[in-house]
Amino acid sequence: MNLKEVHSVYFIGIGGIGMSALARYFQVNGKQVAGYDRTQTKITEELESLGVDIHFDDAIEKIPAHCKEMQTTCVVYTPAIPKDHRELNFFKKQGYTVLKRAEVLGLITESSFCFAVAGTHGKTTTSSILGHILQPYHATSFLGGISENYHSNLILGKDQISVVEADEFDRSFLQLSPNIACITSTDADHLDIYGEHAELQESFQEFSNKVADRLFVAKGISIPGISYAVEEEADYQIENVSIQDGAYCFAIRTPKEVVENVVFSLPGKHNLMNALAAFAMAHSYGISVESIKKSLQTFRGVERRFSYRIKSEELVLIDDYAHHPTEIQAVYDAVKEMYPSEKNMVVFQPHLFSRTQDFADDFGAVLSKFDEVKLLDIYPARELPIEGVNSEWLLSKINHGNKKLTYEEELLSEIQNSEAKVFAMLGAGDIGVMIQKVVNQLKSTEEV
Repeated sequence: MNLKEVHSVYFIGIGGIGMSALARYFQVNGKQVAGYDRTQTKITEELESLGVDIHFDDAIEKIPAHCKEMQTTCVVYTPAIPKDHRELNFFKKQGYTVLKRAEVLGLITESSFCFAVAGTHGKTTTSSILGHILQPYHATSFLGGISENYHSNLILGKDQISVVEADEFDRSFLQLSPNIACITSTDADHLDIYGEHAELQESFQEFSNKVADRLFVAKGISIPGISYAVEEEADYQIENVSIQDGAYCFAIRTPKEVVENVVFSLPGKHNLMNALAAFAMAHSYGISVESIKKSLQTFRGVERRFSYRIKSEELVLIDDYAHHPTEIQAVYDAVKEMYPSEKNMVVFQPHLFSRTQDFADDFGAVLSKFDEVKLLDIYPARELPIEGVNSEWLLSKINHGNKKLTYEEELLSEIQNSEAKVFAMLGAGDIGVMIQKVVNQLKSTEEV
């Protein structure tokens, strides 16, 4: 499909983080944009404020008239939409051009010099860092999170350079045509799609074969590429790490030089890896070392990626999207690095019945490391329940004396009555909404 001939773009699932970035892009570029989503959120409200027509009922009669001009309308949907969705089936049966989000992203970026960030963890932070580095060079970046620097999941530039997240879910990243790419990790995930870890790894191998120029891979990944690592030998490596004024200070050894006095503020070794991947990709493209260093130092992070919601002498409240055991481990490591002597508590909302079932033992092991554990009900997202898979079952996997099931209405009292100082609220479901309520309640209590 030639996107230049499209007048209207209709999104089914417009409130999703990746979908809304595309909606912003088309709206800014003069298309008529409309869409459906199940619930109203801050993202949908922001899109509506830009002039996007959104409704929240699966109702064909609510589709705007301009989106019913078949020859000039492109329909975009997310794979998370159920197959019996009335609007989606209407467009398919009528013969409209109906594309997945990744297909549209591929069409937008195929004529640009495309940087793609792949991996089961670290995509959003790495692509956001890279987008920030390349912003002065007019790159357009499509992000899977809200950049704290730009308060958006779209960094709008020109058409010559693009930065995208290469999402392995549903093999979406195979729709892209990357020039320079990285693979941050290939841990087992999305086994409801792939079945076996080997199938997921094979998909990453297919993605690597699509990279035109250079591929960077975190050390330890078996796919051939330019390696990068923290305090380990690699083609690009971080060395001499210290913490100064609450930020990391380190050197980066490249194949040709050593770059001294690099400063980066996001906590955790995993974020050093993310920064290094972005550095290596930009450096290999020809961006000056001084420009990259400046961008790394001024990068403020991504919402819900080790985001400090409260940071005081009495209490620290951290918000993170972590929904896989490896990601929870990264949060735990960062908490212990930054607050080694303080008691901590984790509040975790499991995401998907299938993921909970697949990684129950791993979830149990990593959650057991926190001083105190509160477990919310499983957020089902696109799934139906699996018999025997619930939060009570997962709780039994946690080898801990200070653990319990909890509910949204209890979160404030759980925090207020805890002896912990550092609280981490983790998950990819609606816990992000819950934490905002908790923050508001805690602040109003302090004011009283």
